[in-house]
Amino acid sequence: MIWFFEKKGQFVRCETRKADDGFYELVITEADGTERVERFADSASLAKRQVILEQSLTEEGWTGPHGRVM
Repeated sequence: MIWFFEKKGQFVRCETRKADDGFYELVITEADGTERVERFADSASLAKRQVILEQSLTEEGWTGPHGRVM
C-alpha cells in the first residue's frame, strides 16, 4: 500500500510491503528524496509502527494520508 503526506507543496511517500524473505517493510521517502526502510517480523508490528508514523507526521504539520493505493 502506498500513501502520501503533504506540507507546503512537499510530499512524504510511505509504502508498506511484504519482502521476499517474509518480513514486512515500511519504506519512507522524505520530501528531499531520502529513503529509509524499516523491517518487521510480523504485520501487527508493522501496523503499530504505521500508526505511530502517521501520528508523528500529523503532529509535525503534514496533512494526510492522501492517495492510499493497494
